[in-house]
Amino acid sequence: MNGALKQTPPCVLATRALLLRAGSRCLIEGLSMKIHRGELWCVIGANGSGKTSLLHAVAGLRQPQGGDVALQGRPLPDWPLAQAARVRGLLPQTLHDAFSASALDVVMLGRHPHLERWGWESDADRALALQALRDVDLEDFAQRDVLTLSGGERQRVGIAALLAQDPLLLLLDEPTAHLDLRHQIGVLDHLAGMVRQSGKAVMLTIHDLNLAHRFATHVLLLGGAATPPFGPVAEVMTAASLSLAFGHAVSCVKLGERTLFVPA
Repeated sequence: MNGALKQTPPCVLATRALLLRAGSRCLIEGLSMKIHRGELWCVIGANGSGKTSLLHAVAGLRQPQGGDVALQGRPLPDWPLAQAARVRGLLPQTLHDAFSASALDVVMLGRHPHLERWGWESDADRALALQALRDVDLEDFAQRDVLTLSGGERQRVGIAALLAQDPLLLLLDEPTAHLDLRHQIGVLDHLAGMVRQSGKAVMLTIHDLNLAHRFATHVLLLGGAATPPFGPVAEVMTAASLSLAFGHAVSCVKLGERTLFVPA
C-alpha cells in the first residue's frame, strides 16, 4: 500500500433527522449532519431561519420536535450536565449582568464545570482565565466592572469565559455582534487557529458572508430549503444558494485570490 489512508477525525456532534419548529412554522426538517474535530462550521441564513434555535437544540437547551442529537456518539439527553459542560459550551446571543463583577470573575465562571462539588478555583484556573482575556485583547480589563463595559467589550468577556471553559465543542451565537472590525477578525482568527492547532470544533452563527467564507471550513445554510444544504464552504457558499436562502440576489466577485459576496 502506498501511504496510509487518511482517517476522518473523530465526530464531536451529530444530528439525525433533526426537526425544529417555531409554532406551526417548520424551521429545519430532516437535518442529519456531523461535526468533526478540526472543523469550524458557520451557520448562516436570514433572520428567523432557525440559527439560534439550532444552536440551542444541539446544546441541549431546546427540545427538538423530531430526530436526535449525539455528543461524541452518546445521545445528548444521556449526558450528566457537568460532564456535558466539559465537552460543549455555548456563548448565547445576549448576555445579561444582574450585578457588578469584575471581568476576571465573570471569565472564571467558565472554569466551574472543571471543579469538584465544593472546590475552589486554583492558580491554574486563574491563569487560564487571564490567558482567555489576553486571547480576546482584554488583558488590561481583568479588574474592570462588567457593568462599565461597552457592548463589544462585554461580548469579548463572554467569549473569554467560553475559552476558559475549554470545551471540545464551542457553540457561539453571533460572536462578532457588537465587535469592531479589528476584533471581529481577531476573534475569528483565534477560533480558527485553535481548531487547527488543538483539534477542537467550532459551530457559530454569523451574518457576514465574507467572514464566514474566509474563516469557515464548513457551512450550514438555513432558509433556502426545509432540509438545508451543508458541507465544505466552497461547495455550499455559491451565489445561487445564497440568493435563494436570503431572498435577495447575491453576486460572487473575485478579488485576486479572494472570493467576495455582495448584494446584486
